[in-house]
Amino acid sequence: MIKHLTITTPGQGLHEFTDRIEALVRAAGVREGLCTLFVQHTSASLLIQENADPAMQRDLEHWLNRLVQENDPLYTHRNEGPDDMPGHIKSALTATCLSIPVSGGRLALGTWQGVYLWEHRHKGGARQLVVHLGE
Repeated sequence: MIKHLTITTPGQGLHEFTDRIEALVRAAGVREGLCTLFVQHTSASLLIQENADPAMQRDLEHWLNRLVQENDPLYTHRNEGPDDMPGHIKSALTATCLSIPVSGGRLALGTWQGVYLWEHRHKGGARQLVVHLGE
Protein backbone atom coordinates (compact mmCIF):
# COMPACT_ATOMS: atom_id res chain seq x y z
CA MET A 1 0.00 0.00 0.00
CA ILE A 2 1.30 3.45 -0.90
CA LYS A 3 0.18 6.61 0.87
CA HIS A 4 1.18 10.22 0.35
CA LEU A 5 1.76 12.48 3.33
CA THR A 6 2.41 16.21 3.54
CA ILE A 7 4.54 17.54 6.38
CA THR A 8 4.38 21.33 6.70
CA THR A 9 7.39 22.86 8.41
CA PRO A 10 7.64 26.40 9.77
CA GLY A 11 11.36 26.47 8.98
CA GLN A 12 14.74 24.89 9.52
CA GLY A 13 15.00 22.15 12.11
CA LEU A 14 13.82 18.70 13.12
CA HIS A 15 10.06 18.14 12.97
CA GLU A 16 8.76 14.91 14.51
CA PHE A 17 5.92 13.10 12.77
CA THR A 18 6.08 9.62 14.35
CA ASP A 19 2.42 9.78 15.38
CA ARG A 20 1.28 10.35 11.79
CA ILE A 21 3.21 7.31 10.54
CA GLU A 22 1.92 5.15 13.41
CA ALA A 23 -1.64 6.21 12.50
CA LEU A 24 -1.05 5.13 8.88
CA VAL A 25 0.24 1.73 10.06
CA ARG A 26 -2.82 1.23 12.28
CA ALA A 27 -5.24 2.31 9.53
CA ALA A 28 -3.58 -0.03 7.02
CA GLY A 29 -3.88 -2.97 9.42
CA VAL A 30 -0.28 -4.03 8.83
CA ARG A 31 0.73 -6.42 11.62
CA GLU A 32 4.18 -7.55 10.44
CA GLY A 33 6.08 -5.91 7.61
CA LEU A 34 8.00 -2.85 6.59
CA CYS A 35 7.27 0.86 6.48
CA THR A 36 9.38 2.72 3.93
CA LEU A 37 9.42 6.52 3.88
CA PHE A 38 10.76 8.70 1.06
CA VAL A 39 10.88 12.51 1.02
CA GLN A 40 10.43 13.99 -2.46
CA HIS A 41 12.66 17.03 -1.96
CA THR A 42 16.35 17.84 -2.33
CA SER A 43 16.68 20.18 0.65
CA ALA A 44 15.00 18.11 3.35
CA SER A 45 15.77 14.70 4.79
CA LEU A 46 14.48 12.00 7.13
CA LEU A 47 15.94 10.93 10.43
CA ILE A 48 15.29 8.51 13.28
CA GLN A 49 16.58 10.12 16.44
CA GLU A 50 15.98 10.58 20.16
CA ASN A 51 12.66 12.23 20.93
CA ALA A 52 13.01 12.69 24.70
CA ASP A 53 15.27 15.74 25.02
CA PRO A 54 14.73 18.79 22.76
CA ALA A 55 18.34 19.82 23.44
CA MET A 56 19.42 16.90 21.25
CA GLN A 57 17.54 18.38 18.32
CA ARG A 58 19.08 21.83 18.81
CA ASP A 59 22.58 20.39 19.21
CA LEU A 60 22.26 18.28 16.06
CA GLU A 61 20.96 21.25 14.06
CA HIS A 62 23.75 23.55 15.33
CA TRP A 63 26.39 20.92 14.53
CA LEU A 64 25.17 20.44 10.95
CA ASN A 65 24.91 24.21 10.41
CA ARG A 66 28.53 24.56 11.56
CA LEU A 67 29.62 21.72 9.25
CA VAL A 68 27.71 23.08 6.21
CA GLN A 69 27.78 26.86 6.41
CA GLU A 70 25.92 29.39 4.31
CA ASN A 71 27.69 31.79 1.93
CA ASP A 72 30.66 29.53 1.28
CA PRO A 73 32.59 31.18 -1.58
CA LEU A 74 32.89 27.78 -3.31
CA TYR A 75 29.12 27.66 -3.96
CA THR A 76 28.04 28.57 -7.48
CA HIS A 77 24.41 27.43 -7.07
CA ARG A 78 22.86 30.51 -5.43
CA ASN A 79 19.56 30.95 -7.29
CA GLU A 80 17.25 30.46 -4.31
CA GLY A 81 19.15 32.20 -1.52
CA PRO A 82 22.02 31.54 0.86
CA ASP A 83 20.39 28.48 2.45
CA ASP A 84 19.70 26.70 -0.86
CA MET A 85 23.05 25.05 -1.61
CA PRO A 86 23.66 24.20 2.08
CA GLY A 87 20.19 22.57 2.07
CA HIS A 88 21.20 20.35 -0.86
CA ILE A 89 24.49 19.39 0.82
CA LYS A 90 22.75 18.57 4.11
CA SER A 91 20.24 16.42 2.25
CA ALA A 92 23.09 14.60 0.46
CA LEU A 93 24.83 13.91 3.81
CA THR A 94 21.72 12.60 5.53
CA ALA A 95 18.90 10.26 4.41
CA THR A 96 16.00 10.84 2.04
CA CYS A 97 14.64 7.32 2.55
CA LEU A 98 14.06 5.28 5.74
CA SER A 99 12.84 1.74 6.35
CA ILE A 100 11.27 0.84 9.68
CA PRO A 101 10.12 -2.67 10.57
CA VAL A 102 6.50 -3.10 11.66
CA SER A 103 5.99 -5.63 14.44
CA GLY A 104 2.75 -6.38 16.25
CA GLY A 105 1.00 -3.63 14.32
CA ARG A 106 3.44 -0.93 15.46
CA LEU A 107 6.62 0.68 14.25
CA ALA A 108 9.51 -1.25 15.80
CA LEU A 109 11.20 1.88 17.13
CA GLY A 110 13.24 1.93 20.30
CA THR A 111 11.96 3.54 23.50
CA TRP A 112 13.37 7.01 22.81
CA GLN A 113 13.26 6.97 19.00
CA GLY A 114 11.10 9.22 16.86
CA VAL A 115 10.78 9.82 13.11
CA TYR A 116 11.69 13.32 11.95
CA LEU A 117 11.60 15.38 8.81
CA TRP A 118 14.74 17.50 8.84
CA GLU A 119 14.00 20.78 7.12
CA HIS A 120 17.20 22.35 5.80
CA ARG A 121 15.73 25.62 4.47
CA HIS A 122 14.96 28.67 6.63
CA LYS A 123 11.52 29.27 5.14
CA GLY A 124 10.23 25.71 5.31
CA GLY A 125 7.03 24.74 3.57
CA ALA A 126 4.97 21.73 2.55
CA ARG A 127 7.16 18.64 2.10
CA GLN A 128 5.79 15.60 0.29
CA LEU A 129 6.49 12.07 1.52
CA VAL A 130 5.70 8.73 -0.04
CA VAL A 131 4.93 6.01 2.52
CA HIS A 132 4.96 2.35 1.48
CA LEU A 133 3.51 -0.18 3.88
CA GLY A 134 4.01 -3.83 3.06
CA GLU A 135 3.64 -7.18 4.75
